[in-house]
Amino acid sequence: MSASMVLRQRFPRTARSLSGWKASWKELGDQARFYGQSIGSIGQAVSIYRAELLRQIASIGLGAGSLAVVGGTVAVVAFLNLSTSGALASQAYNQMSQVGVEALAGFTSAFVNVRLVTPASSAFAFAATIGAGTTAQLGAMKINEEVDALAVMGIRPIAYLASTRVVAGMIVVVPLYCVALLMSFFSVRVITTVFYGQGSGVFDHYFDTFLDPQAVLFSFGVTVAEVLVIMLIHTYYGLNATGGPAGVGEAVGRATRTSLIASQMVILLVTLALYGQTGNFNFAG
Repeated sequence: MSASMVLRQRFPRTARSLSGWKASWKELGDQARFYGQSIGSIGQAVSIYRAELLRQIASIGLGAGSLAVVGGTVAVVAFLNLSTSGALASQAYNQMSQVGVEALAGFTSAFVNVRLVTPASSAFAFAATIGAGTTAQLGAMKINEEVDALAVMGIRPIAYLASTRVVAGMIVVVPLYCVALLMSFFSVRVITTVFYGQGSGVFDHYFDTFLDPQAVLFSFGVTVAEVLVIMLIHTYYGLNATGGPAGVGEAVGRATRTSLIASQMVILLVTLALYGQTGNFNFAG
């Protein structure tokens, strides 16, 4: 009798716990291997599967099906950042007015939006639209054995299905994030100057004073990094979906939950790496 059988008979709870840990570590290893293969196949996706790459760029940017009717991912990103930045403007103005520094409302738009609110809101939008759609599409292909059919035809599934979507997401995110930043700046300015009555000159002065062009470029780097992680996670869960339509739905939920957590960790770590402990912040003006 093997040691594992003895352990299961004498200590069933311990055996189940160890089995669960073993399965978790195996899945983590499978994910790491898949992520490495997807990143390593980016060259093949760009050089061999250019047509599929262009198709994915168009599909991710403009949306497909019912999502295209409302303007695709662009509309989702724009309206989500309008709402989150509007909440920031309302809270910031009311909190600052209690201590008599409501004139610094422009500072919150230039500092907090660029470094925290807009990257985080964009991550939610990308995971809920681009990421979830990618998992559902790849999961449907997986359970219909279309992925195996591509391999039989000599097409590299990871490069054709995963790497093309990863590259497309990183390309599309740049103009999408431009829209997100503009909507966030516009929302804070309108709410502060129109609804709360602050002078536009006062708002523009503090906004221009604290808006750091380097921080804007850094925020693009943060967003590209988070989208890379989001696309890798969603392609993995899509290509490993099992159990029919219900399994695809479960894969979408697990991928979205994982990507949201991972994207926030990426924002934290990349922001610390770029800005350091001080954040290059000098309160003056």
